[in-house]
Order: sequence, then structure tokens, then C-alpha cells
Amino acid sequence: MATENALYTILVEKIKQDTLVLPTLPEVALKVRSATDDPDINLHSMSDIISQDPALSLGIIKVANSALLGRSIKVATVAQAVTRIGLRQIKSIATAMAIEQVFVSNNDVVTMYMKKAWSKTIDIASVAITLMDFYLKENKRTSLTLDNITLAALIHNIGVLPILTEAENHPDVFANPTFLQQAIIKLSGRIGGEITRSWGFSEEFTVLAEGWSDLSILPKEAHYLDFIRAGAVYHNVFKSESTKKALINNYAKKGVLPDIDFMESDEFKEQCANVKAMFS
Repeated sequence: MATENALYTILVEKIKQDTLVLPTLPEVALKVRSATDDPDINLHSMSDIISQDPALSLGIIKVANSALLGRSIKVATVAQAVTRIGLRQIKSIATAMAIEQVFVSNNDVVTMYMKKAWSKTIDIASVAITLMDFYLKENKRTSLTLDNITLAALIHNIGVLPILTEAENHPDVFANPTFLQQAIIKLSGRIGGEITRSWGFSEEFTVLAEGWSDLSILPKEAHYLDFIRAGAVYHNVFKSESTKKALINNYAKKGVLPDIDFMESDEFKEQCANVKAMFS
């Protein structure tokens, strides 16, 4: 327990002193976000920026060809993909596709934990995006969007990264994952909020990163939090059966889920698998 307390104390102190090293947004994502804020940007220029990064180029093409956009004719180039997605959505989608590049470390043990964290993030995001897709078909006038839930779901647990990085200096923590998990539970939301602010994201994303696991925050209307939490329920992040049941009932009542058994349906599972394929 002393090891966990030492890590926790160091993290808290660094947060207070504003000295905790936060991950930086990948350069290509910064370029895309800056370009989309330029009123004179065009599809050709945006395609050129994205094409500079092979991994992001592939990700954007996968999104453009996904079942989410409902097109039978496949695109083969970044220019075609950007045209199909559109400049309004490309800011969030390109940022989301670049987030994986943040989950890296030169330490083998930390890398293993980061891969696990990213894998769980993808699992939850796939559920959240799938549910949003079904929700939008029934709620045409909502302000919620697929591009925003994609980014929100992929950054919801971003606060684990500085914790894992700091834990490199405390190898005993990795010998007992319970210690590490406690630090993550206690601090990842707060740190996640600091990361999204440092990246210049809107307050909406900061609220999601800070509060997705805080079940005292219960929006009355359908909210991005609900879709992310539904993914967390599906993948057993929340351990209490009564909590999971209460959330599912609430989401069915708000229309986030068509019904309480929807995530057990073949229709949901097939679409979720298709969404997950965008990230592989």
C-alpha cells in the first residue's frame, strides 16, 4: 500500500504544482484542427494535410467507407474520403483517428498497459458510436453528432496516460495492478480534464473526460455521457449489477437504447463489430 500511496501523493502534488507532464496532441491533429478554423480552407488543402500522415490517412478512408456513412461505393483516396466526410466533421474525426498515437511509451511494461487501455477505449467507443448511429436515425433534430461522440469516446479515459507514465518511476506498482488501478480510479478523470483543456478542446469534452465515471452526474436528456457509459456497462467497467441495471433502464427511457435488451441483439452486435473495424 505504501507504493500506491507514494504514487498517488506524487501525482496529487504534481497536479497542484501544475508540473504533471501531459501528453501532447499529435502534430497532424493540431494541423487539422488549426486548418479547420481557417475560413478559407478547402477540401484539397485539408486532404494534403491529412495525407502527410499515413496512419491518419488510412483511418480517414476507413471512416469514409464505414457502414456509419451508409455508402455502398468505396473511396480509395484521402481526397475522396475528406469529400465524403465533409469539412465540418473532419476536425473531430481526424483528431479521433490520431488519438492512438498518444498511447505510446519507450517502456515495455508501460506500453503493455497503454495497449490495454487503448483496447478498452476502443471497445467502449465502438458501443457508444454504434448506439449514437441508431439514436440519430430516430432523432433527426438532436444536436448530438457522430463525429463528436467518436472523439468524445476516444478521449474519455485519456487521463490514464500521465498516471502510467509517472508509474514508470515506481515499478513495484506494476507488480500489483490493484495499486495502479486505485490511482487511476481516483485521479484519471481530473487529469483527463487537464489534458483536454491543454489541447484546447471545448468545455463539453472536458466535462466528459472529468465526469464520465462519476455517476452522481445524471443528465436528464440524452447526452454524450450516456452513450459512453452504455459502452462501459456493456464492457463491465461498472461492477455493480444494480448500477448497470439502473443505467440501462434509464437509457431505454431516454431513447439512448431502443429497449433494455438492445445490446444483446444481433443487429447491435453486427453494427458494433463494423464500427470496431474502423480502428483495427
